[in-house]
Amino acid sequence: MDVDTRRGLAEGVPRLLDFFRRAGLRASFFVTMGPDRSGAAIRRALRPSFLLKMWRTNPFRLYGVRTLLSGTLLPALPVGAGAPALLRQIADEGHEVALHGWDHVGWQDRIDRLAPSAIRGDLTGAARAFVAIFGQPPRASAAPGWRTTPEALVIQEAWGLRYASDTRGTRPFRPWVAGGPLKTIQVPTTLPTMDELLGRVRDLPAALVGALRPGANVLTLHAEVEGGALRPALERFVEGARRAAAALTRLDEVAAAAHADGDALPVAPLVRGRVDGRSGWISAPGPAGHPASARVGE
Repeated sequence: MDVDTRRGLAEGVPRLLDFFRRAGLRASFFVTMGPDRSGAAIRRALRPSFLLKMWRTNPFRLYGVRTLLSGTLLPALPVGAGAPALLRQIADEGHEVALHGWDHVGWQDRIDRLAPSAIRGDLTGAARAFVAIFGQPPRASAAPGWRTTPEALVIQEAWGLRYASDTRGTRPFRPWVAGGPLKTIQVPTTLPTMDELLGRVRDLPAALVGALRPGANVLTLHAEVEGGALRPALERFVEGARRAAAALTRLDEVAAAAHADGDALPVAPLVRGRVDGRSGWISAPGPAGHPASARVGE
């Protein structure tokens, strides 16, 4: 569950917690800690693919006017750092809470142009806010927009995270960066998101259930979307996944199983890719090398 916006945290998260409580589910929440500058994303309007996505998804219905103007005509209110009690409630109810950056829009739109000092500043700001709320360092992180760089992964490596979910792919892997594999494993999002499918398929829940494959499937939700207009679709997906005998679990449990695989995990470089229904590039694993020839620490 990505929590990108103030509205997603304040309105979407409580609705999702209520549904998860009733359904007996435990989820992983990746929360943007800094300002909600969603309105600044209007710069993407020059991309035809972004305009097509806006036409398909009706952003006023999904995100609301307050979010679409946040950080431009309206103040950029803090997301996670501004709601410590709610974040602690998420954790108290048995869910995982992890990082989703400091400035979501700034990272997503400029990560490939940021200096190492700016990358370190964004990551450090998010981690400090997390420690201030929970009294302990974060154990996981997910890059905004599934966008990261080799430089960002190296900086992030110093945190000693249990895992990161910065990429799109098919299975957990270790990134090969600067001539060697990193210790922090990547647990990619494997399924399309609902907003990527919206307007492209007739039945969102059925399409997602049909996309499930043997092994670990990772579905990323967005608090303002599935905690808002698409909550009925989320509830139907959970029903369908359970009928298909899928076990629904937190992402840290998927990461724990990946760690148990040890040297069997593939090692792959970071490349840019594309996802149908999504505007712009995402980070993904490139061709994997032989895991036994690229063990961490060698």
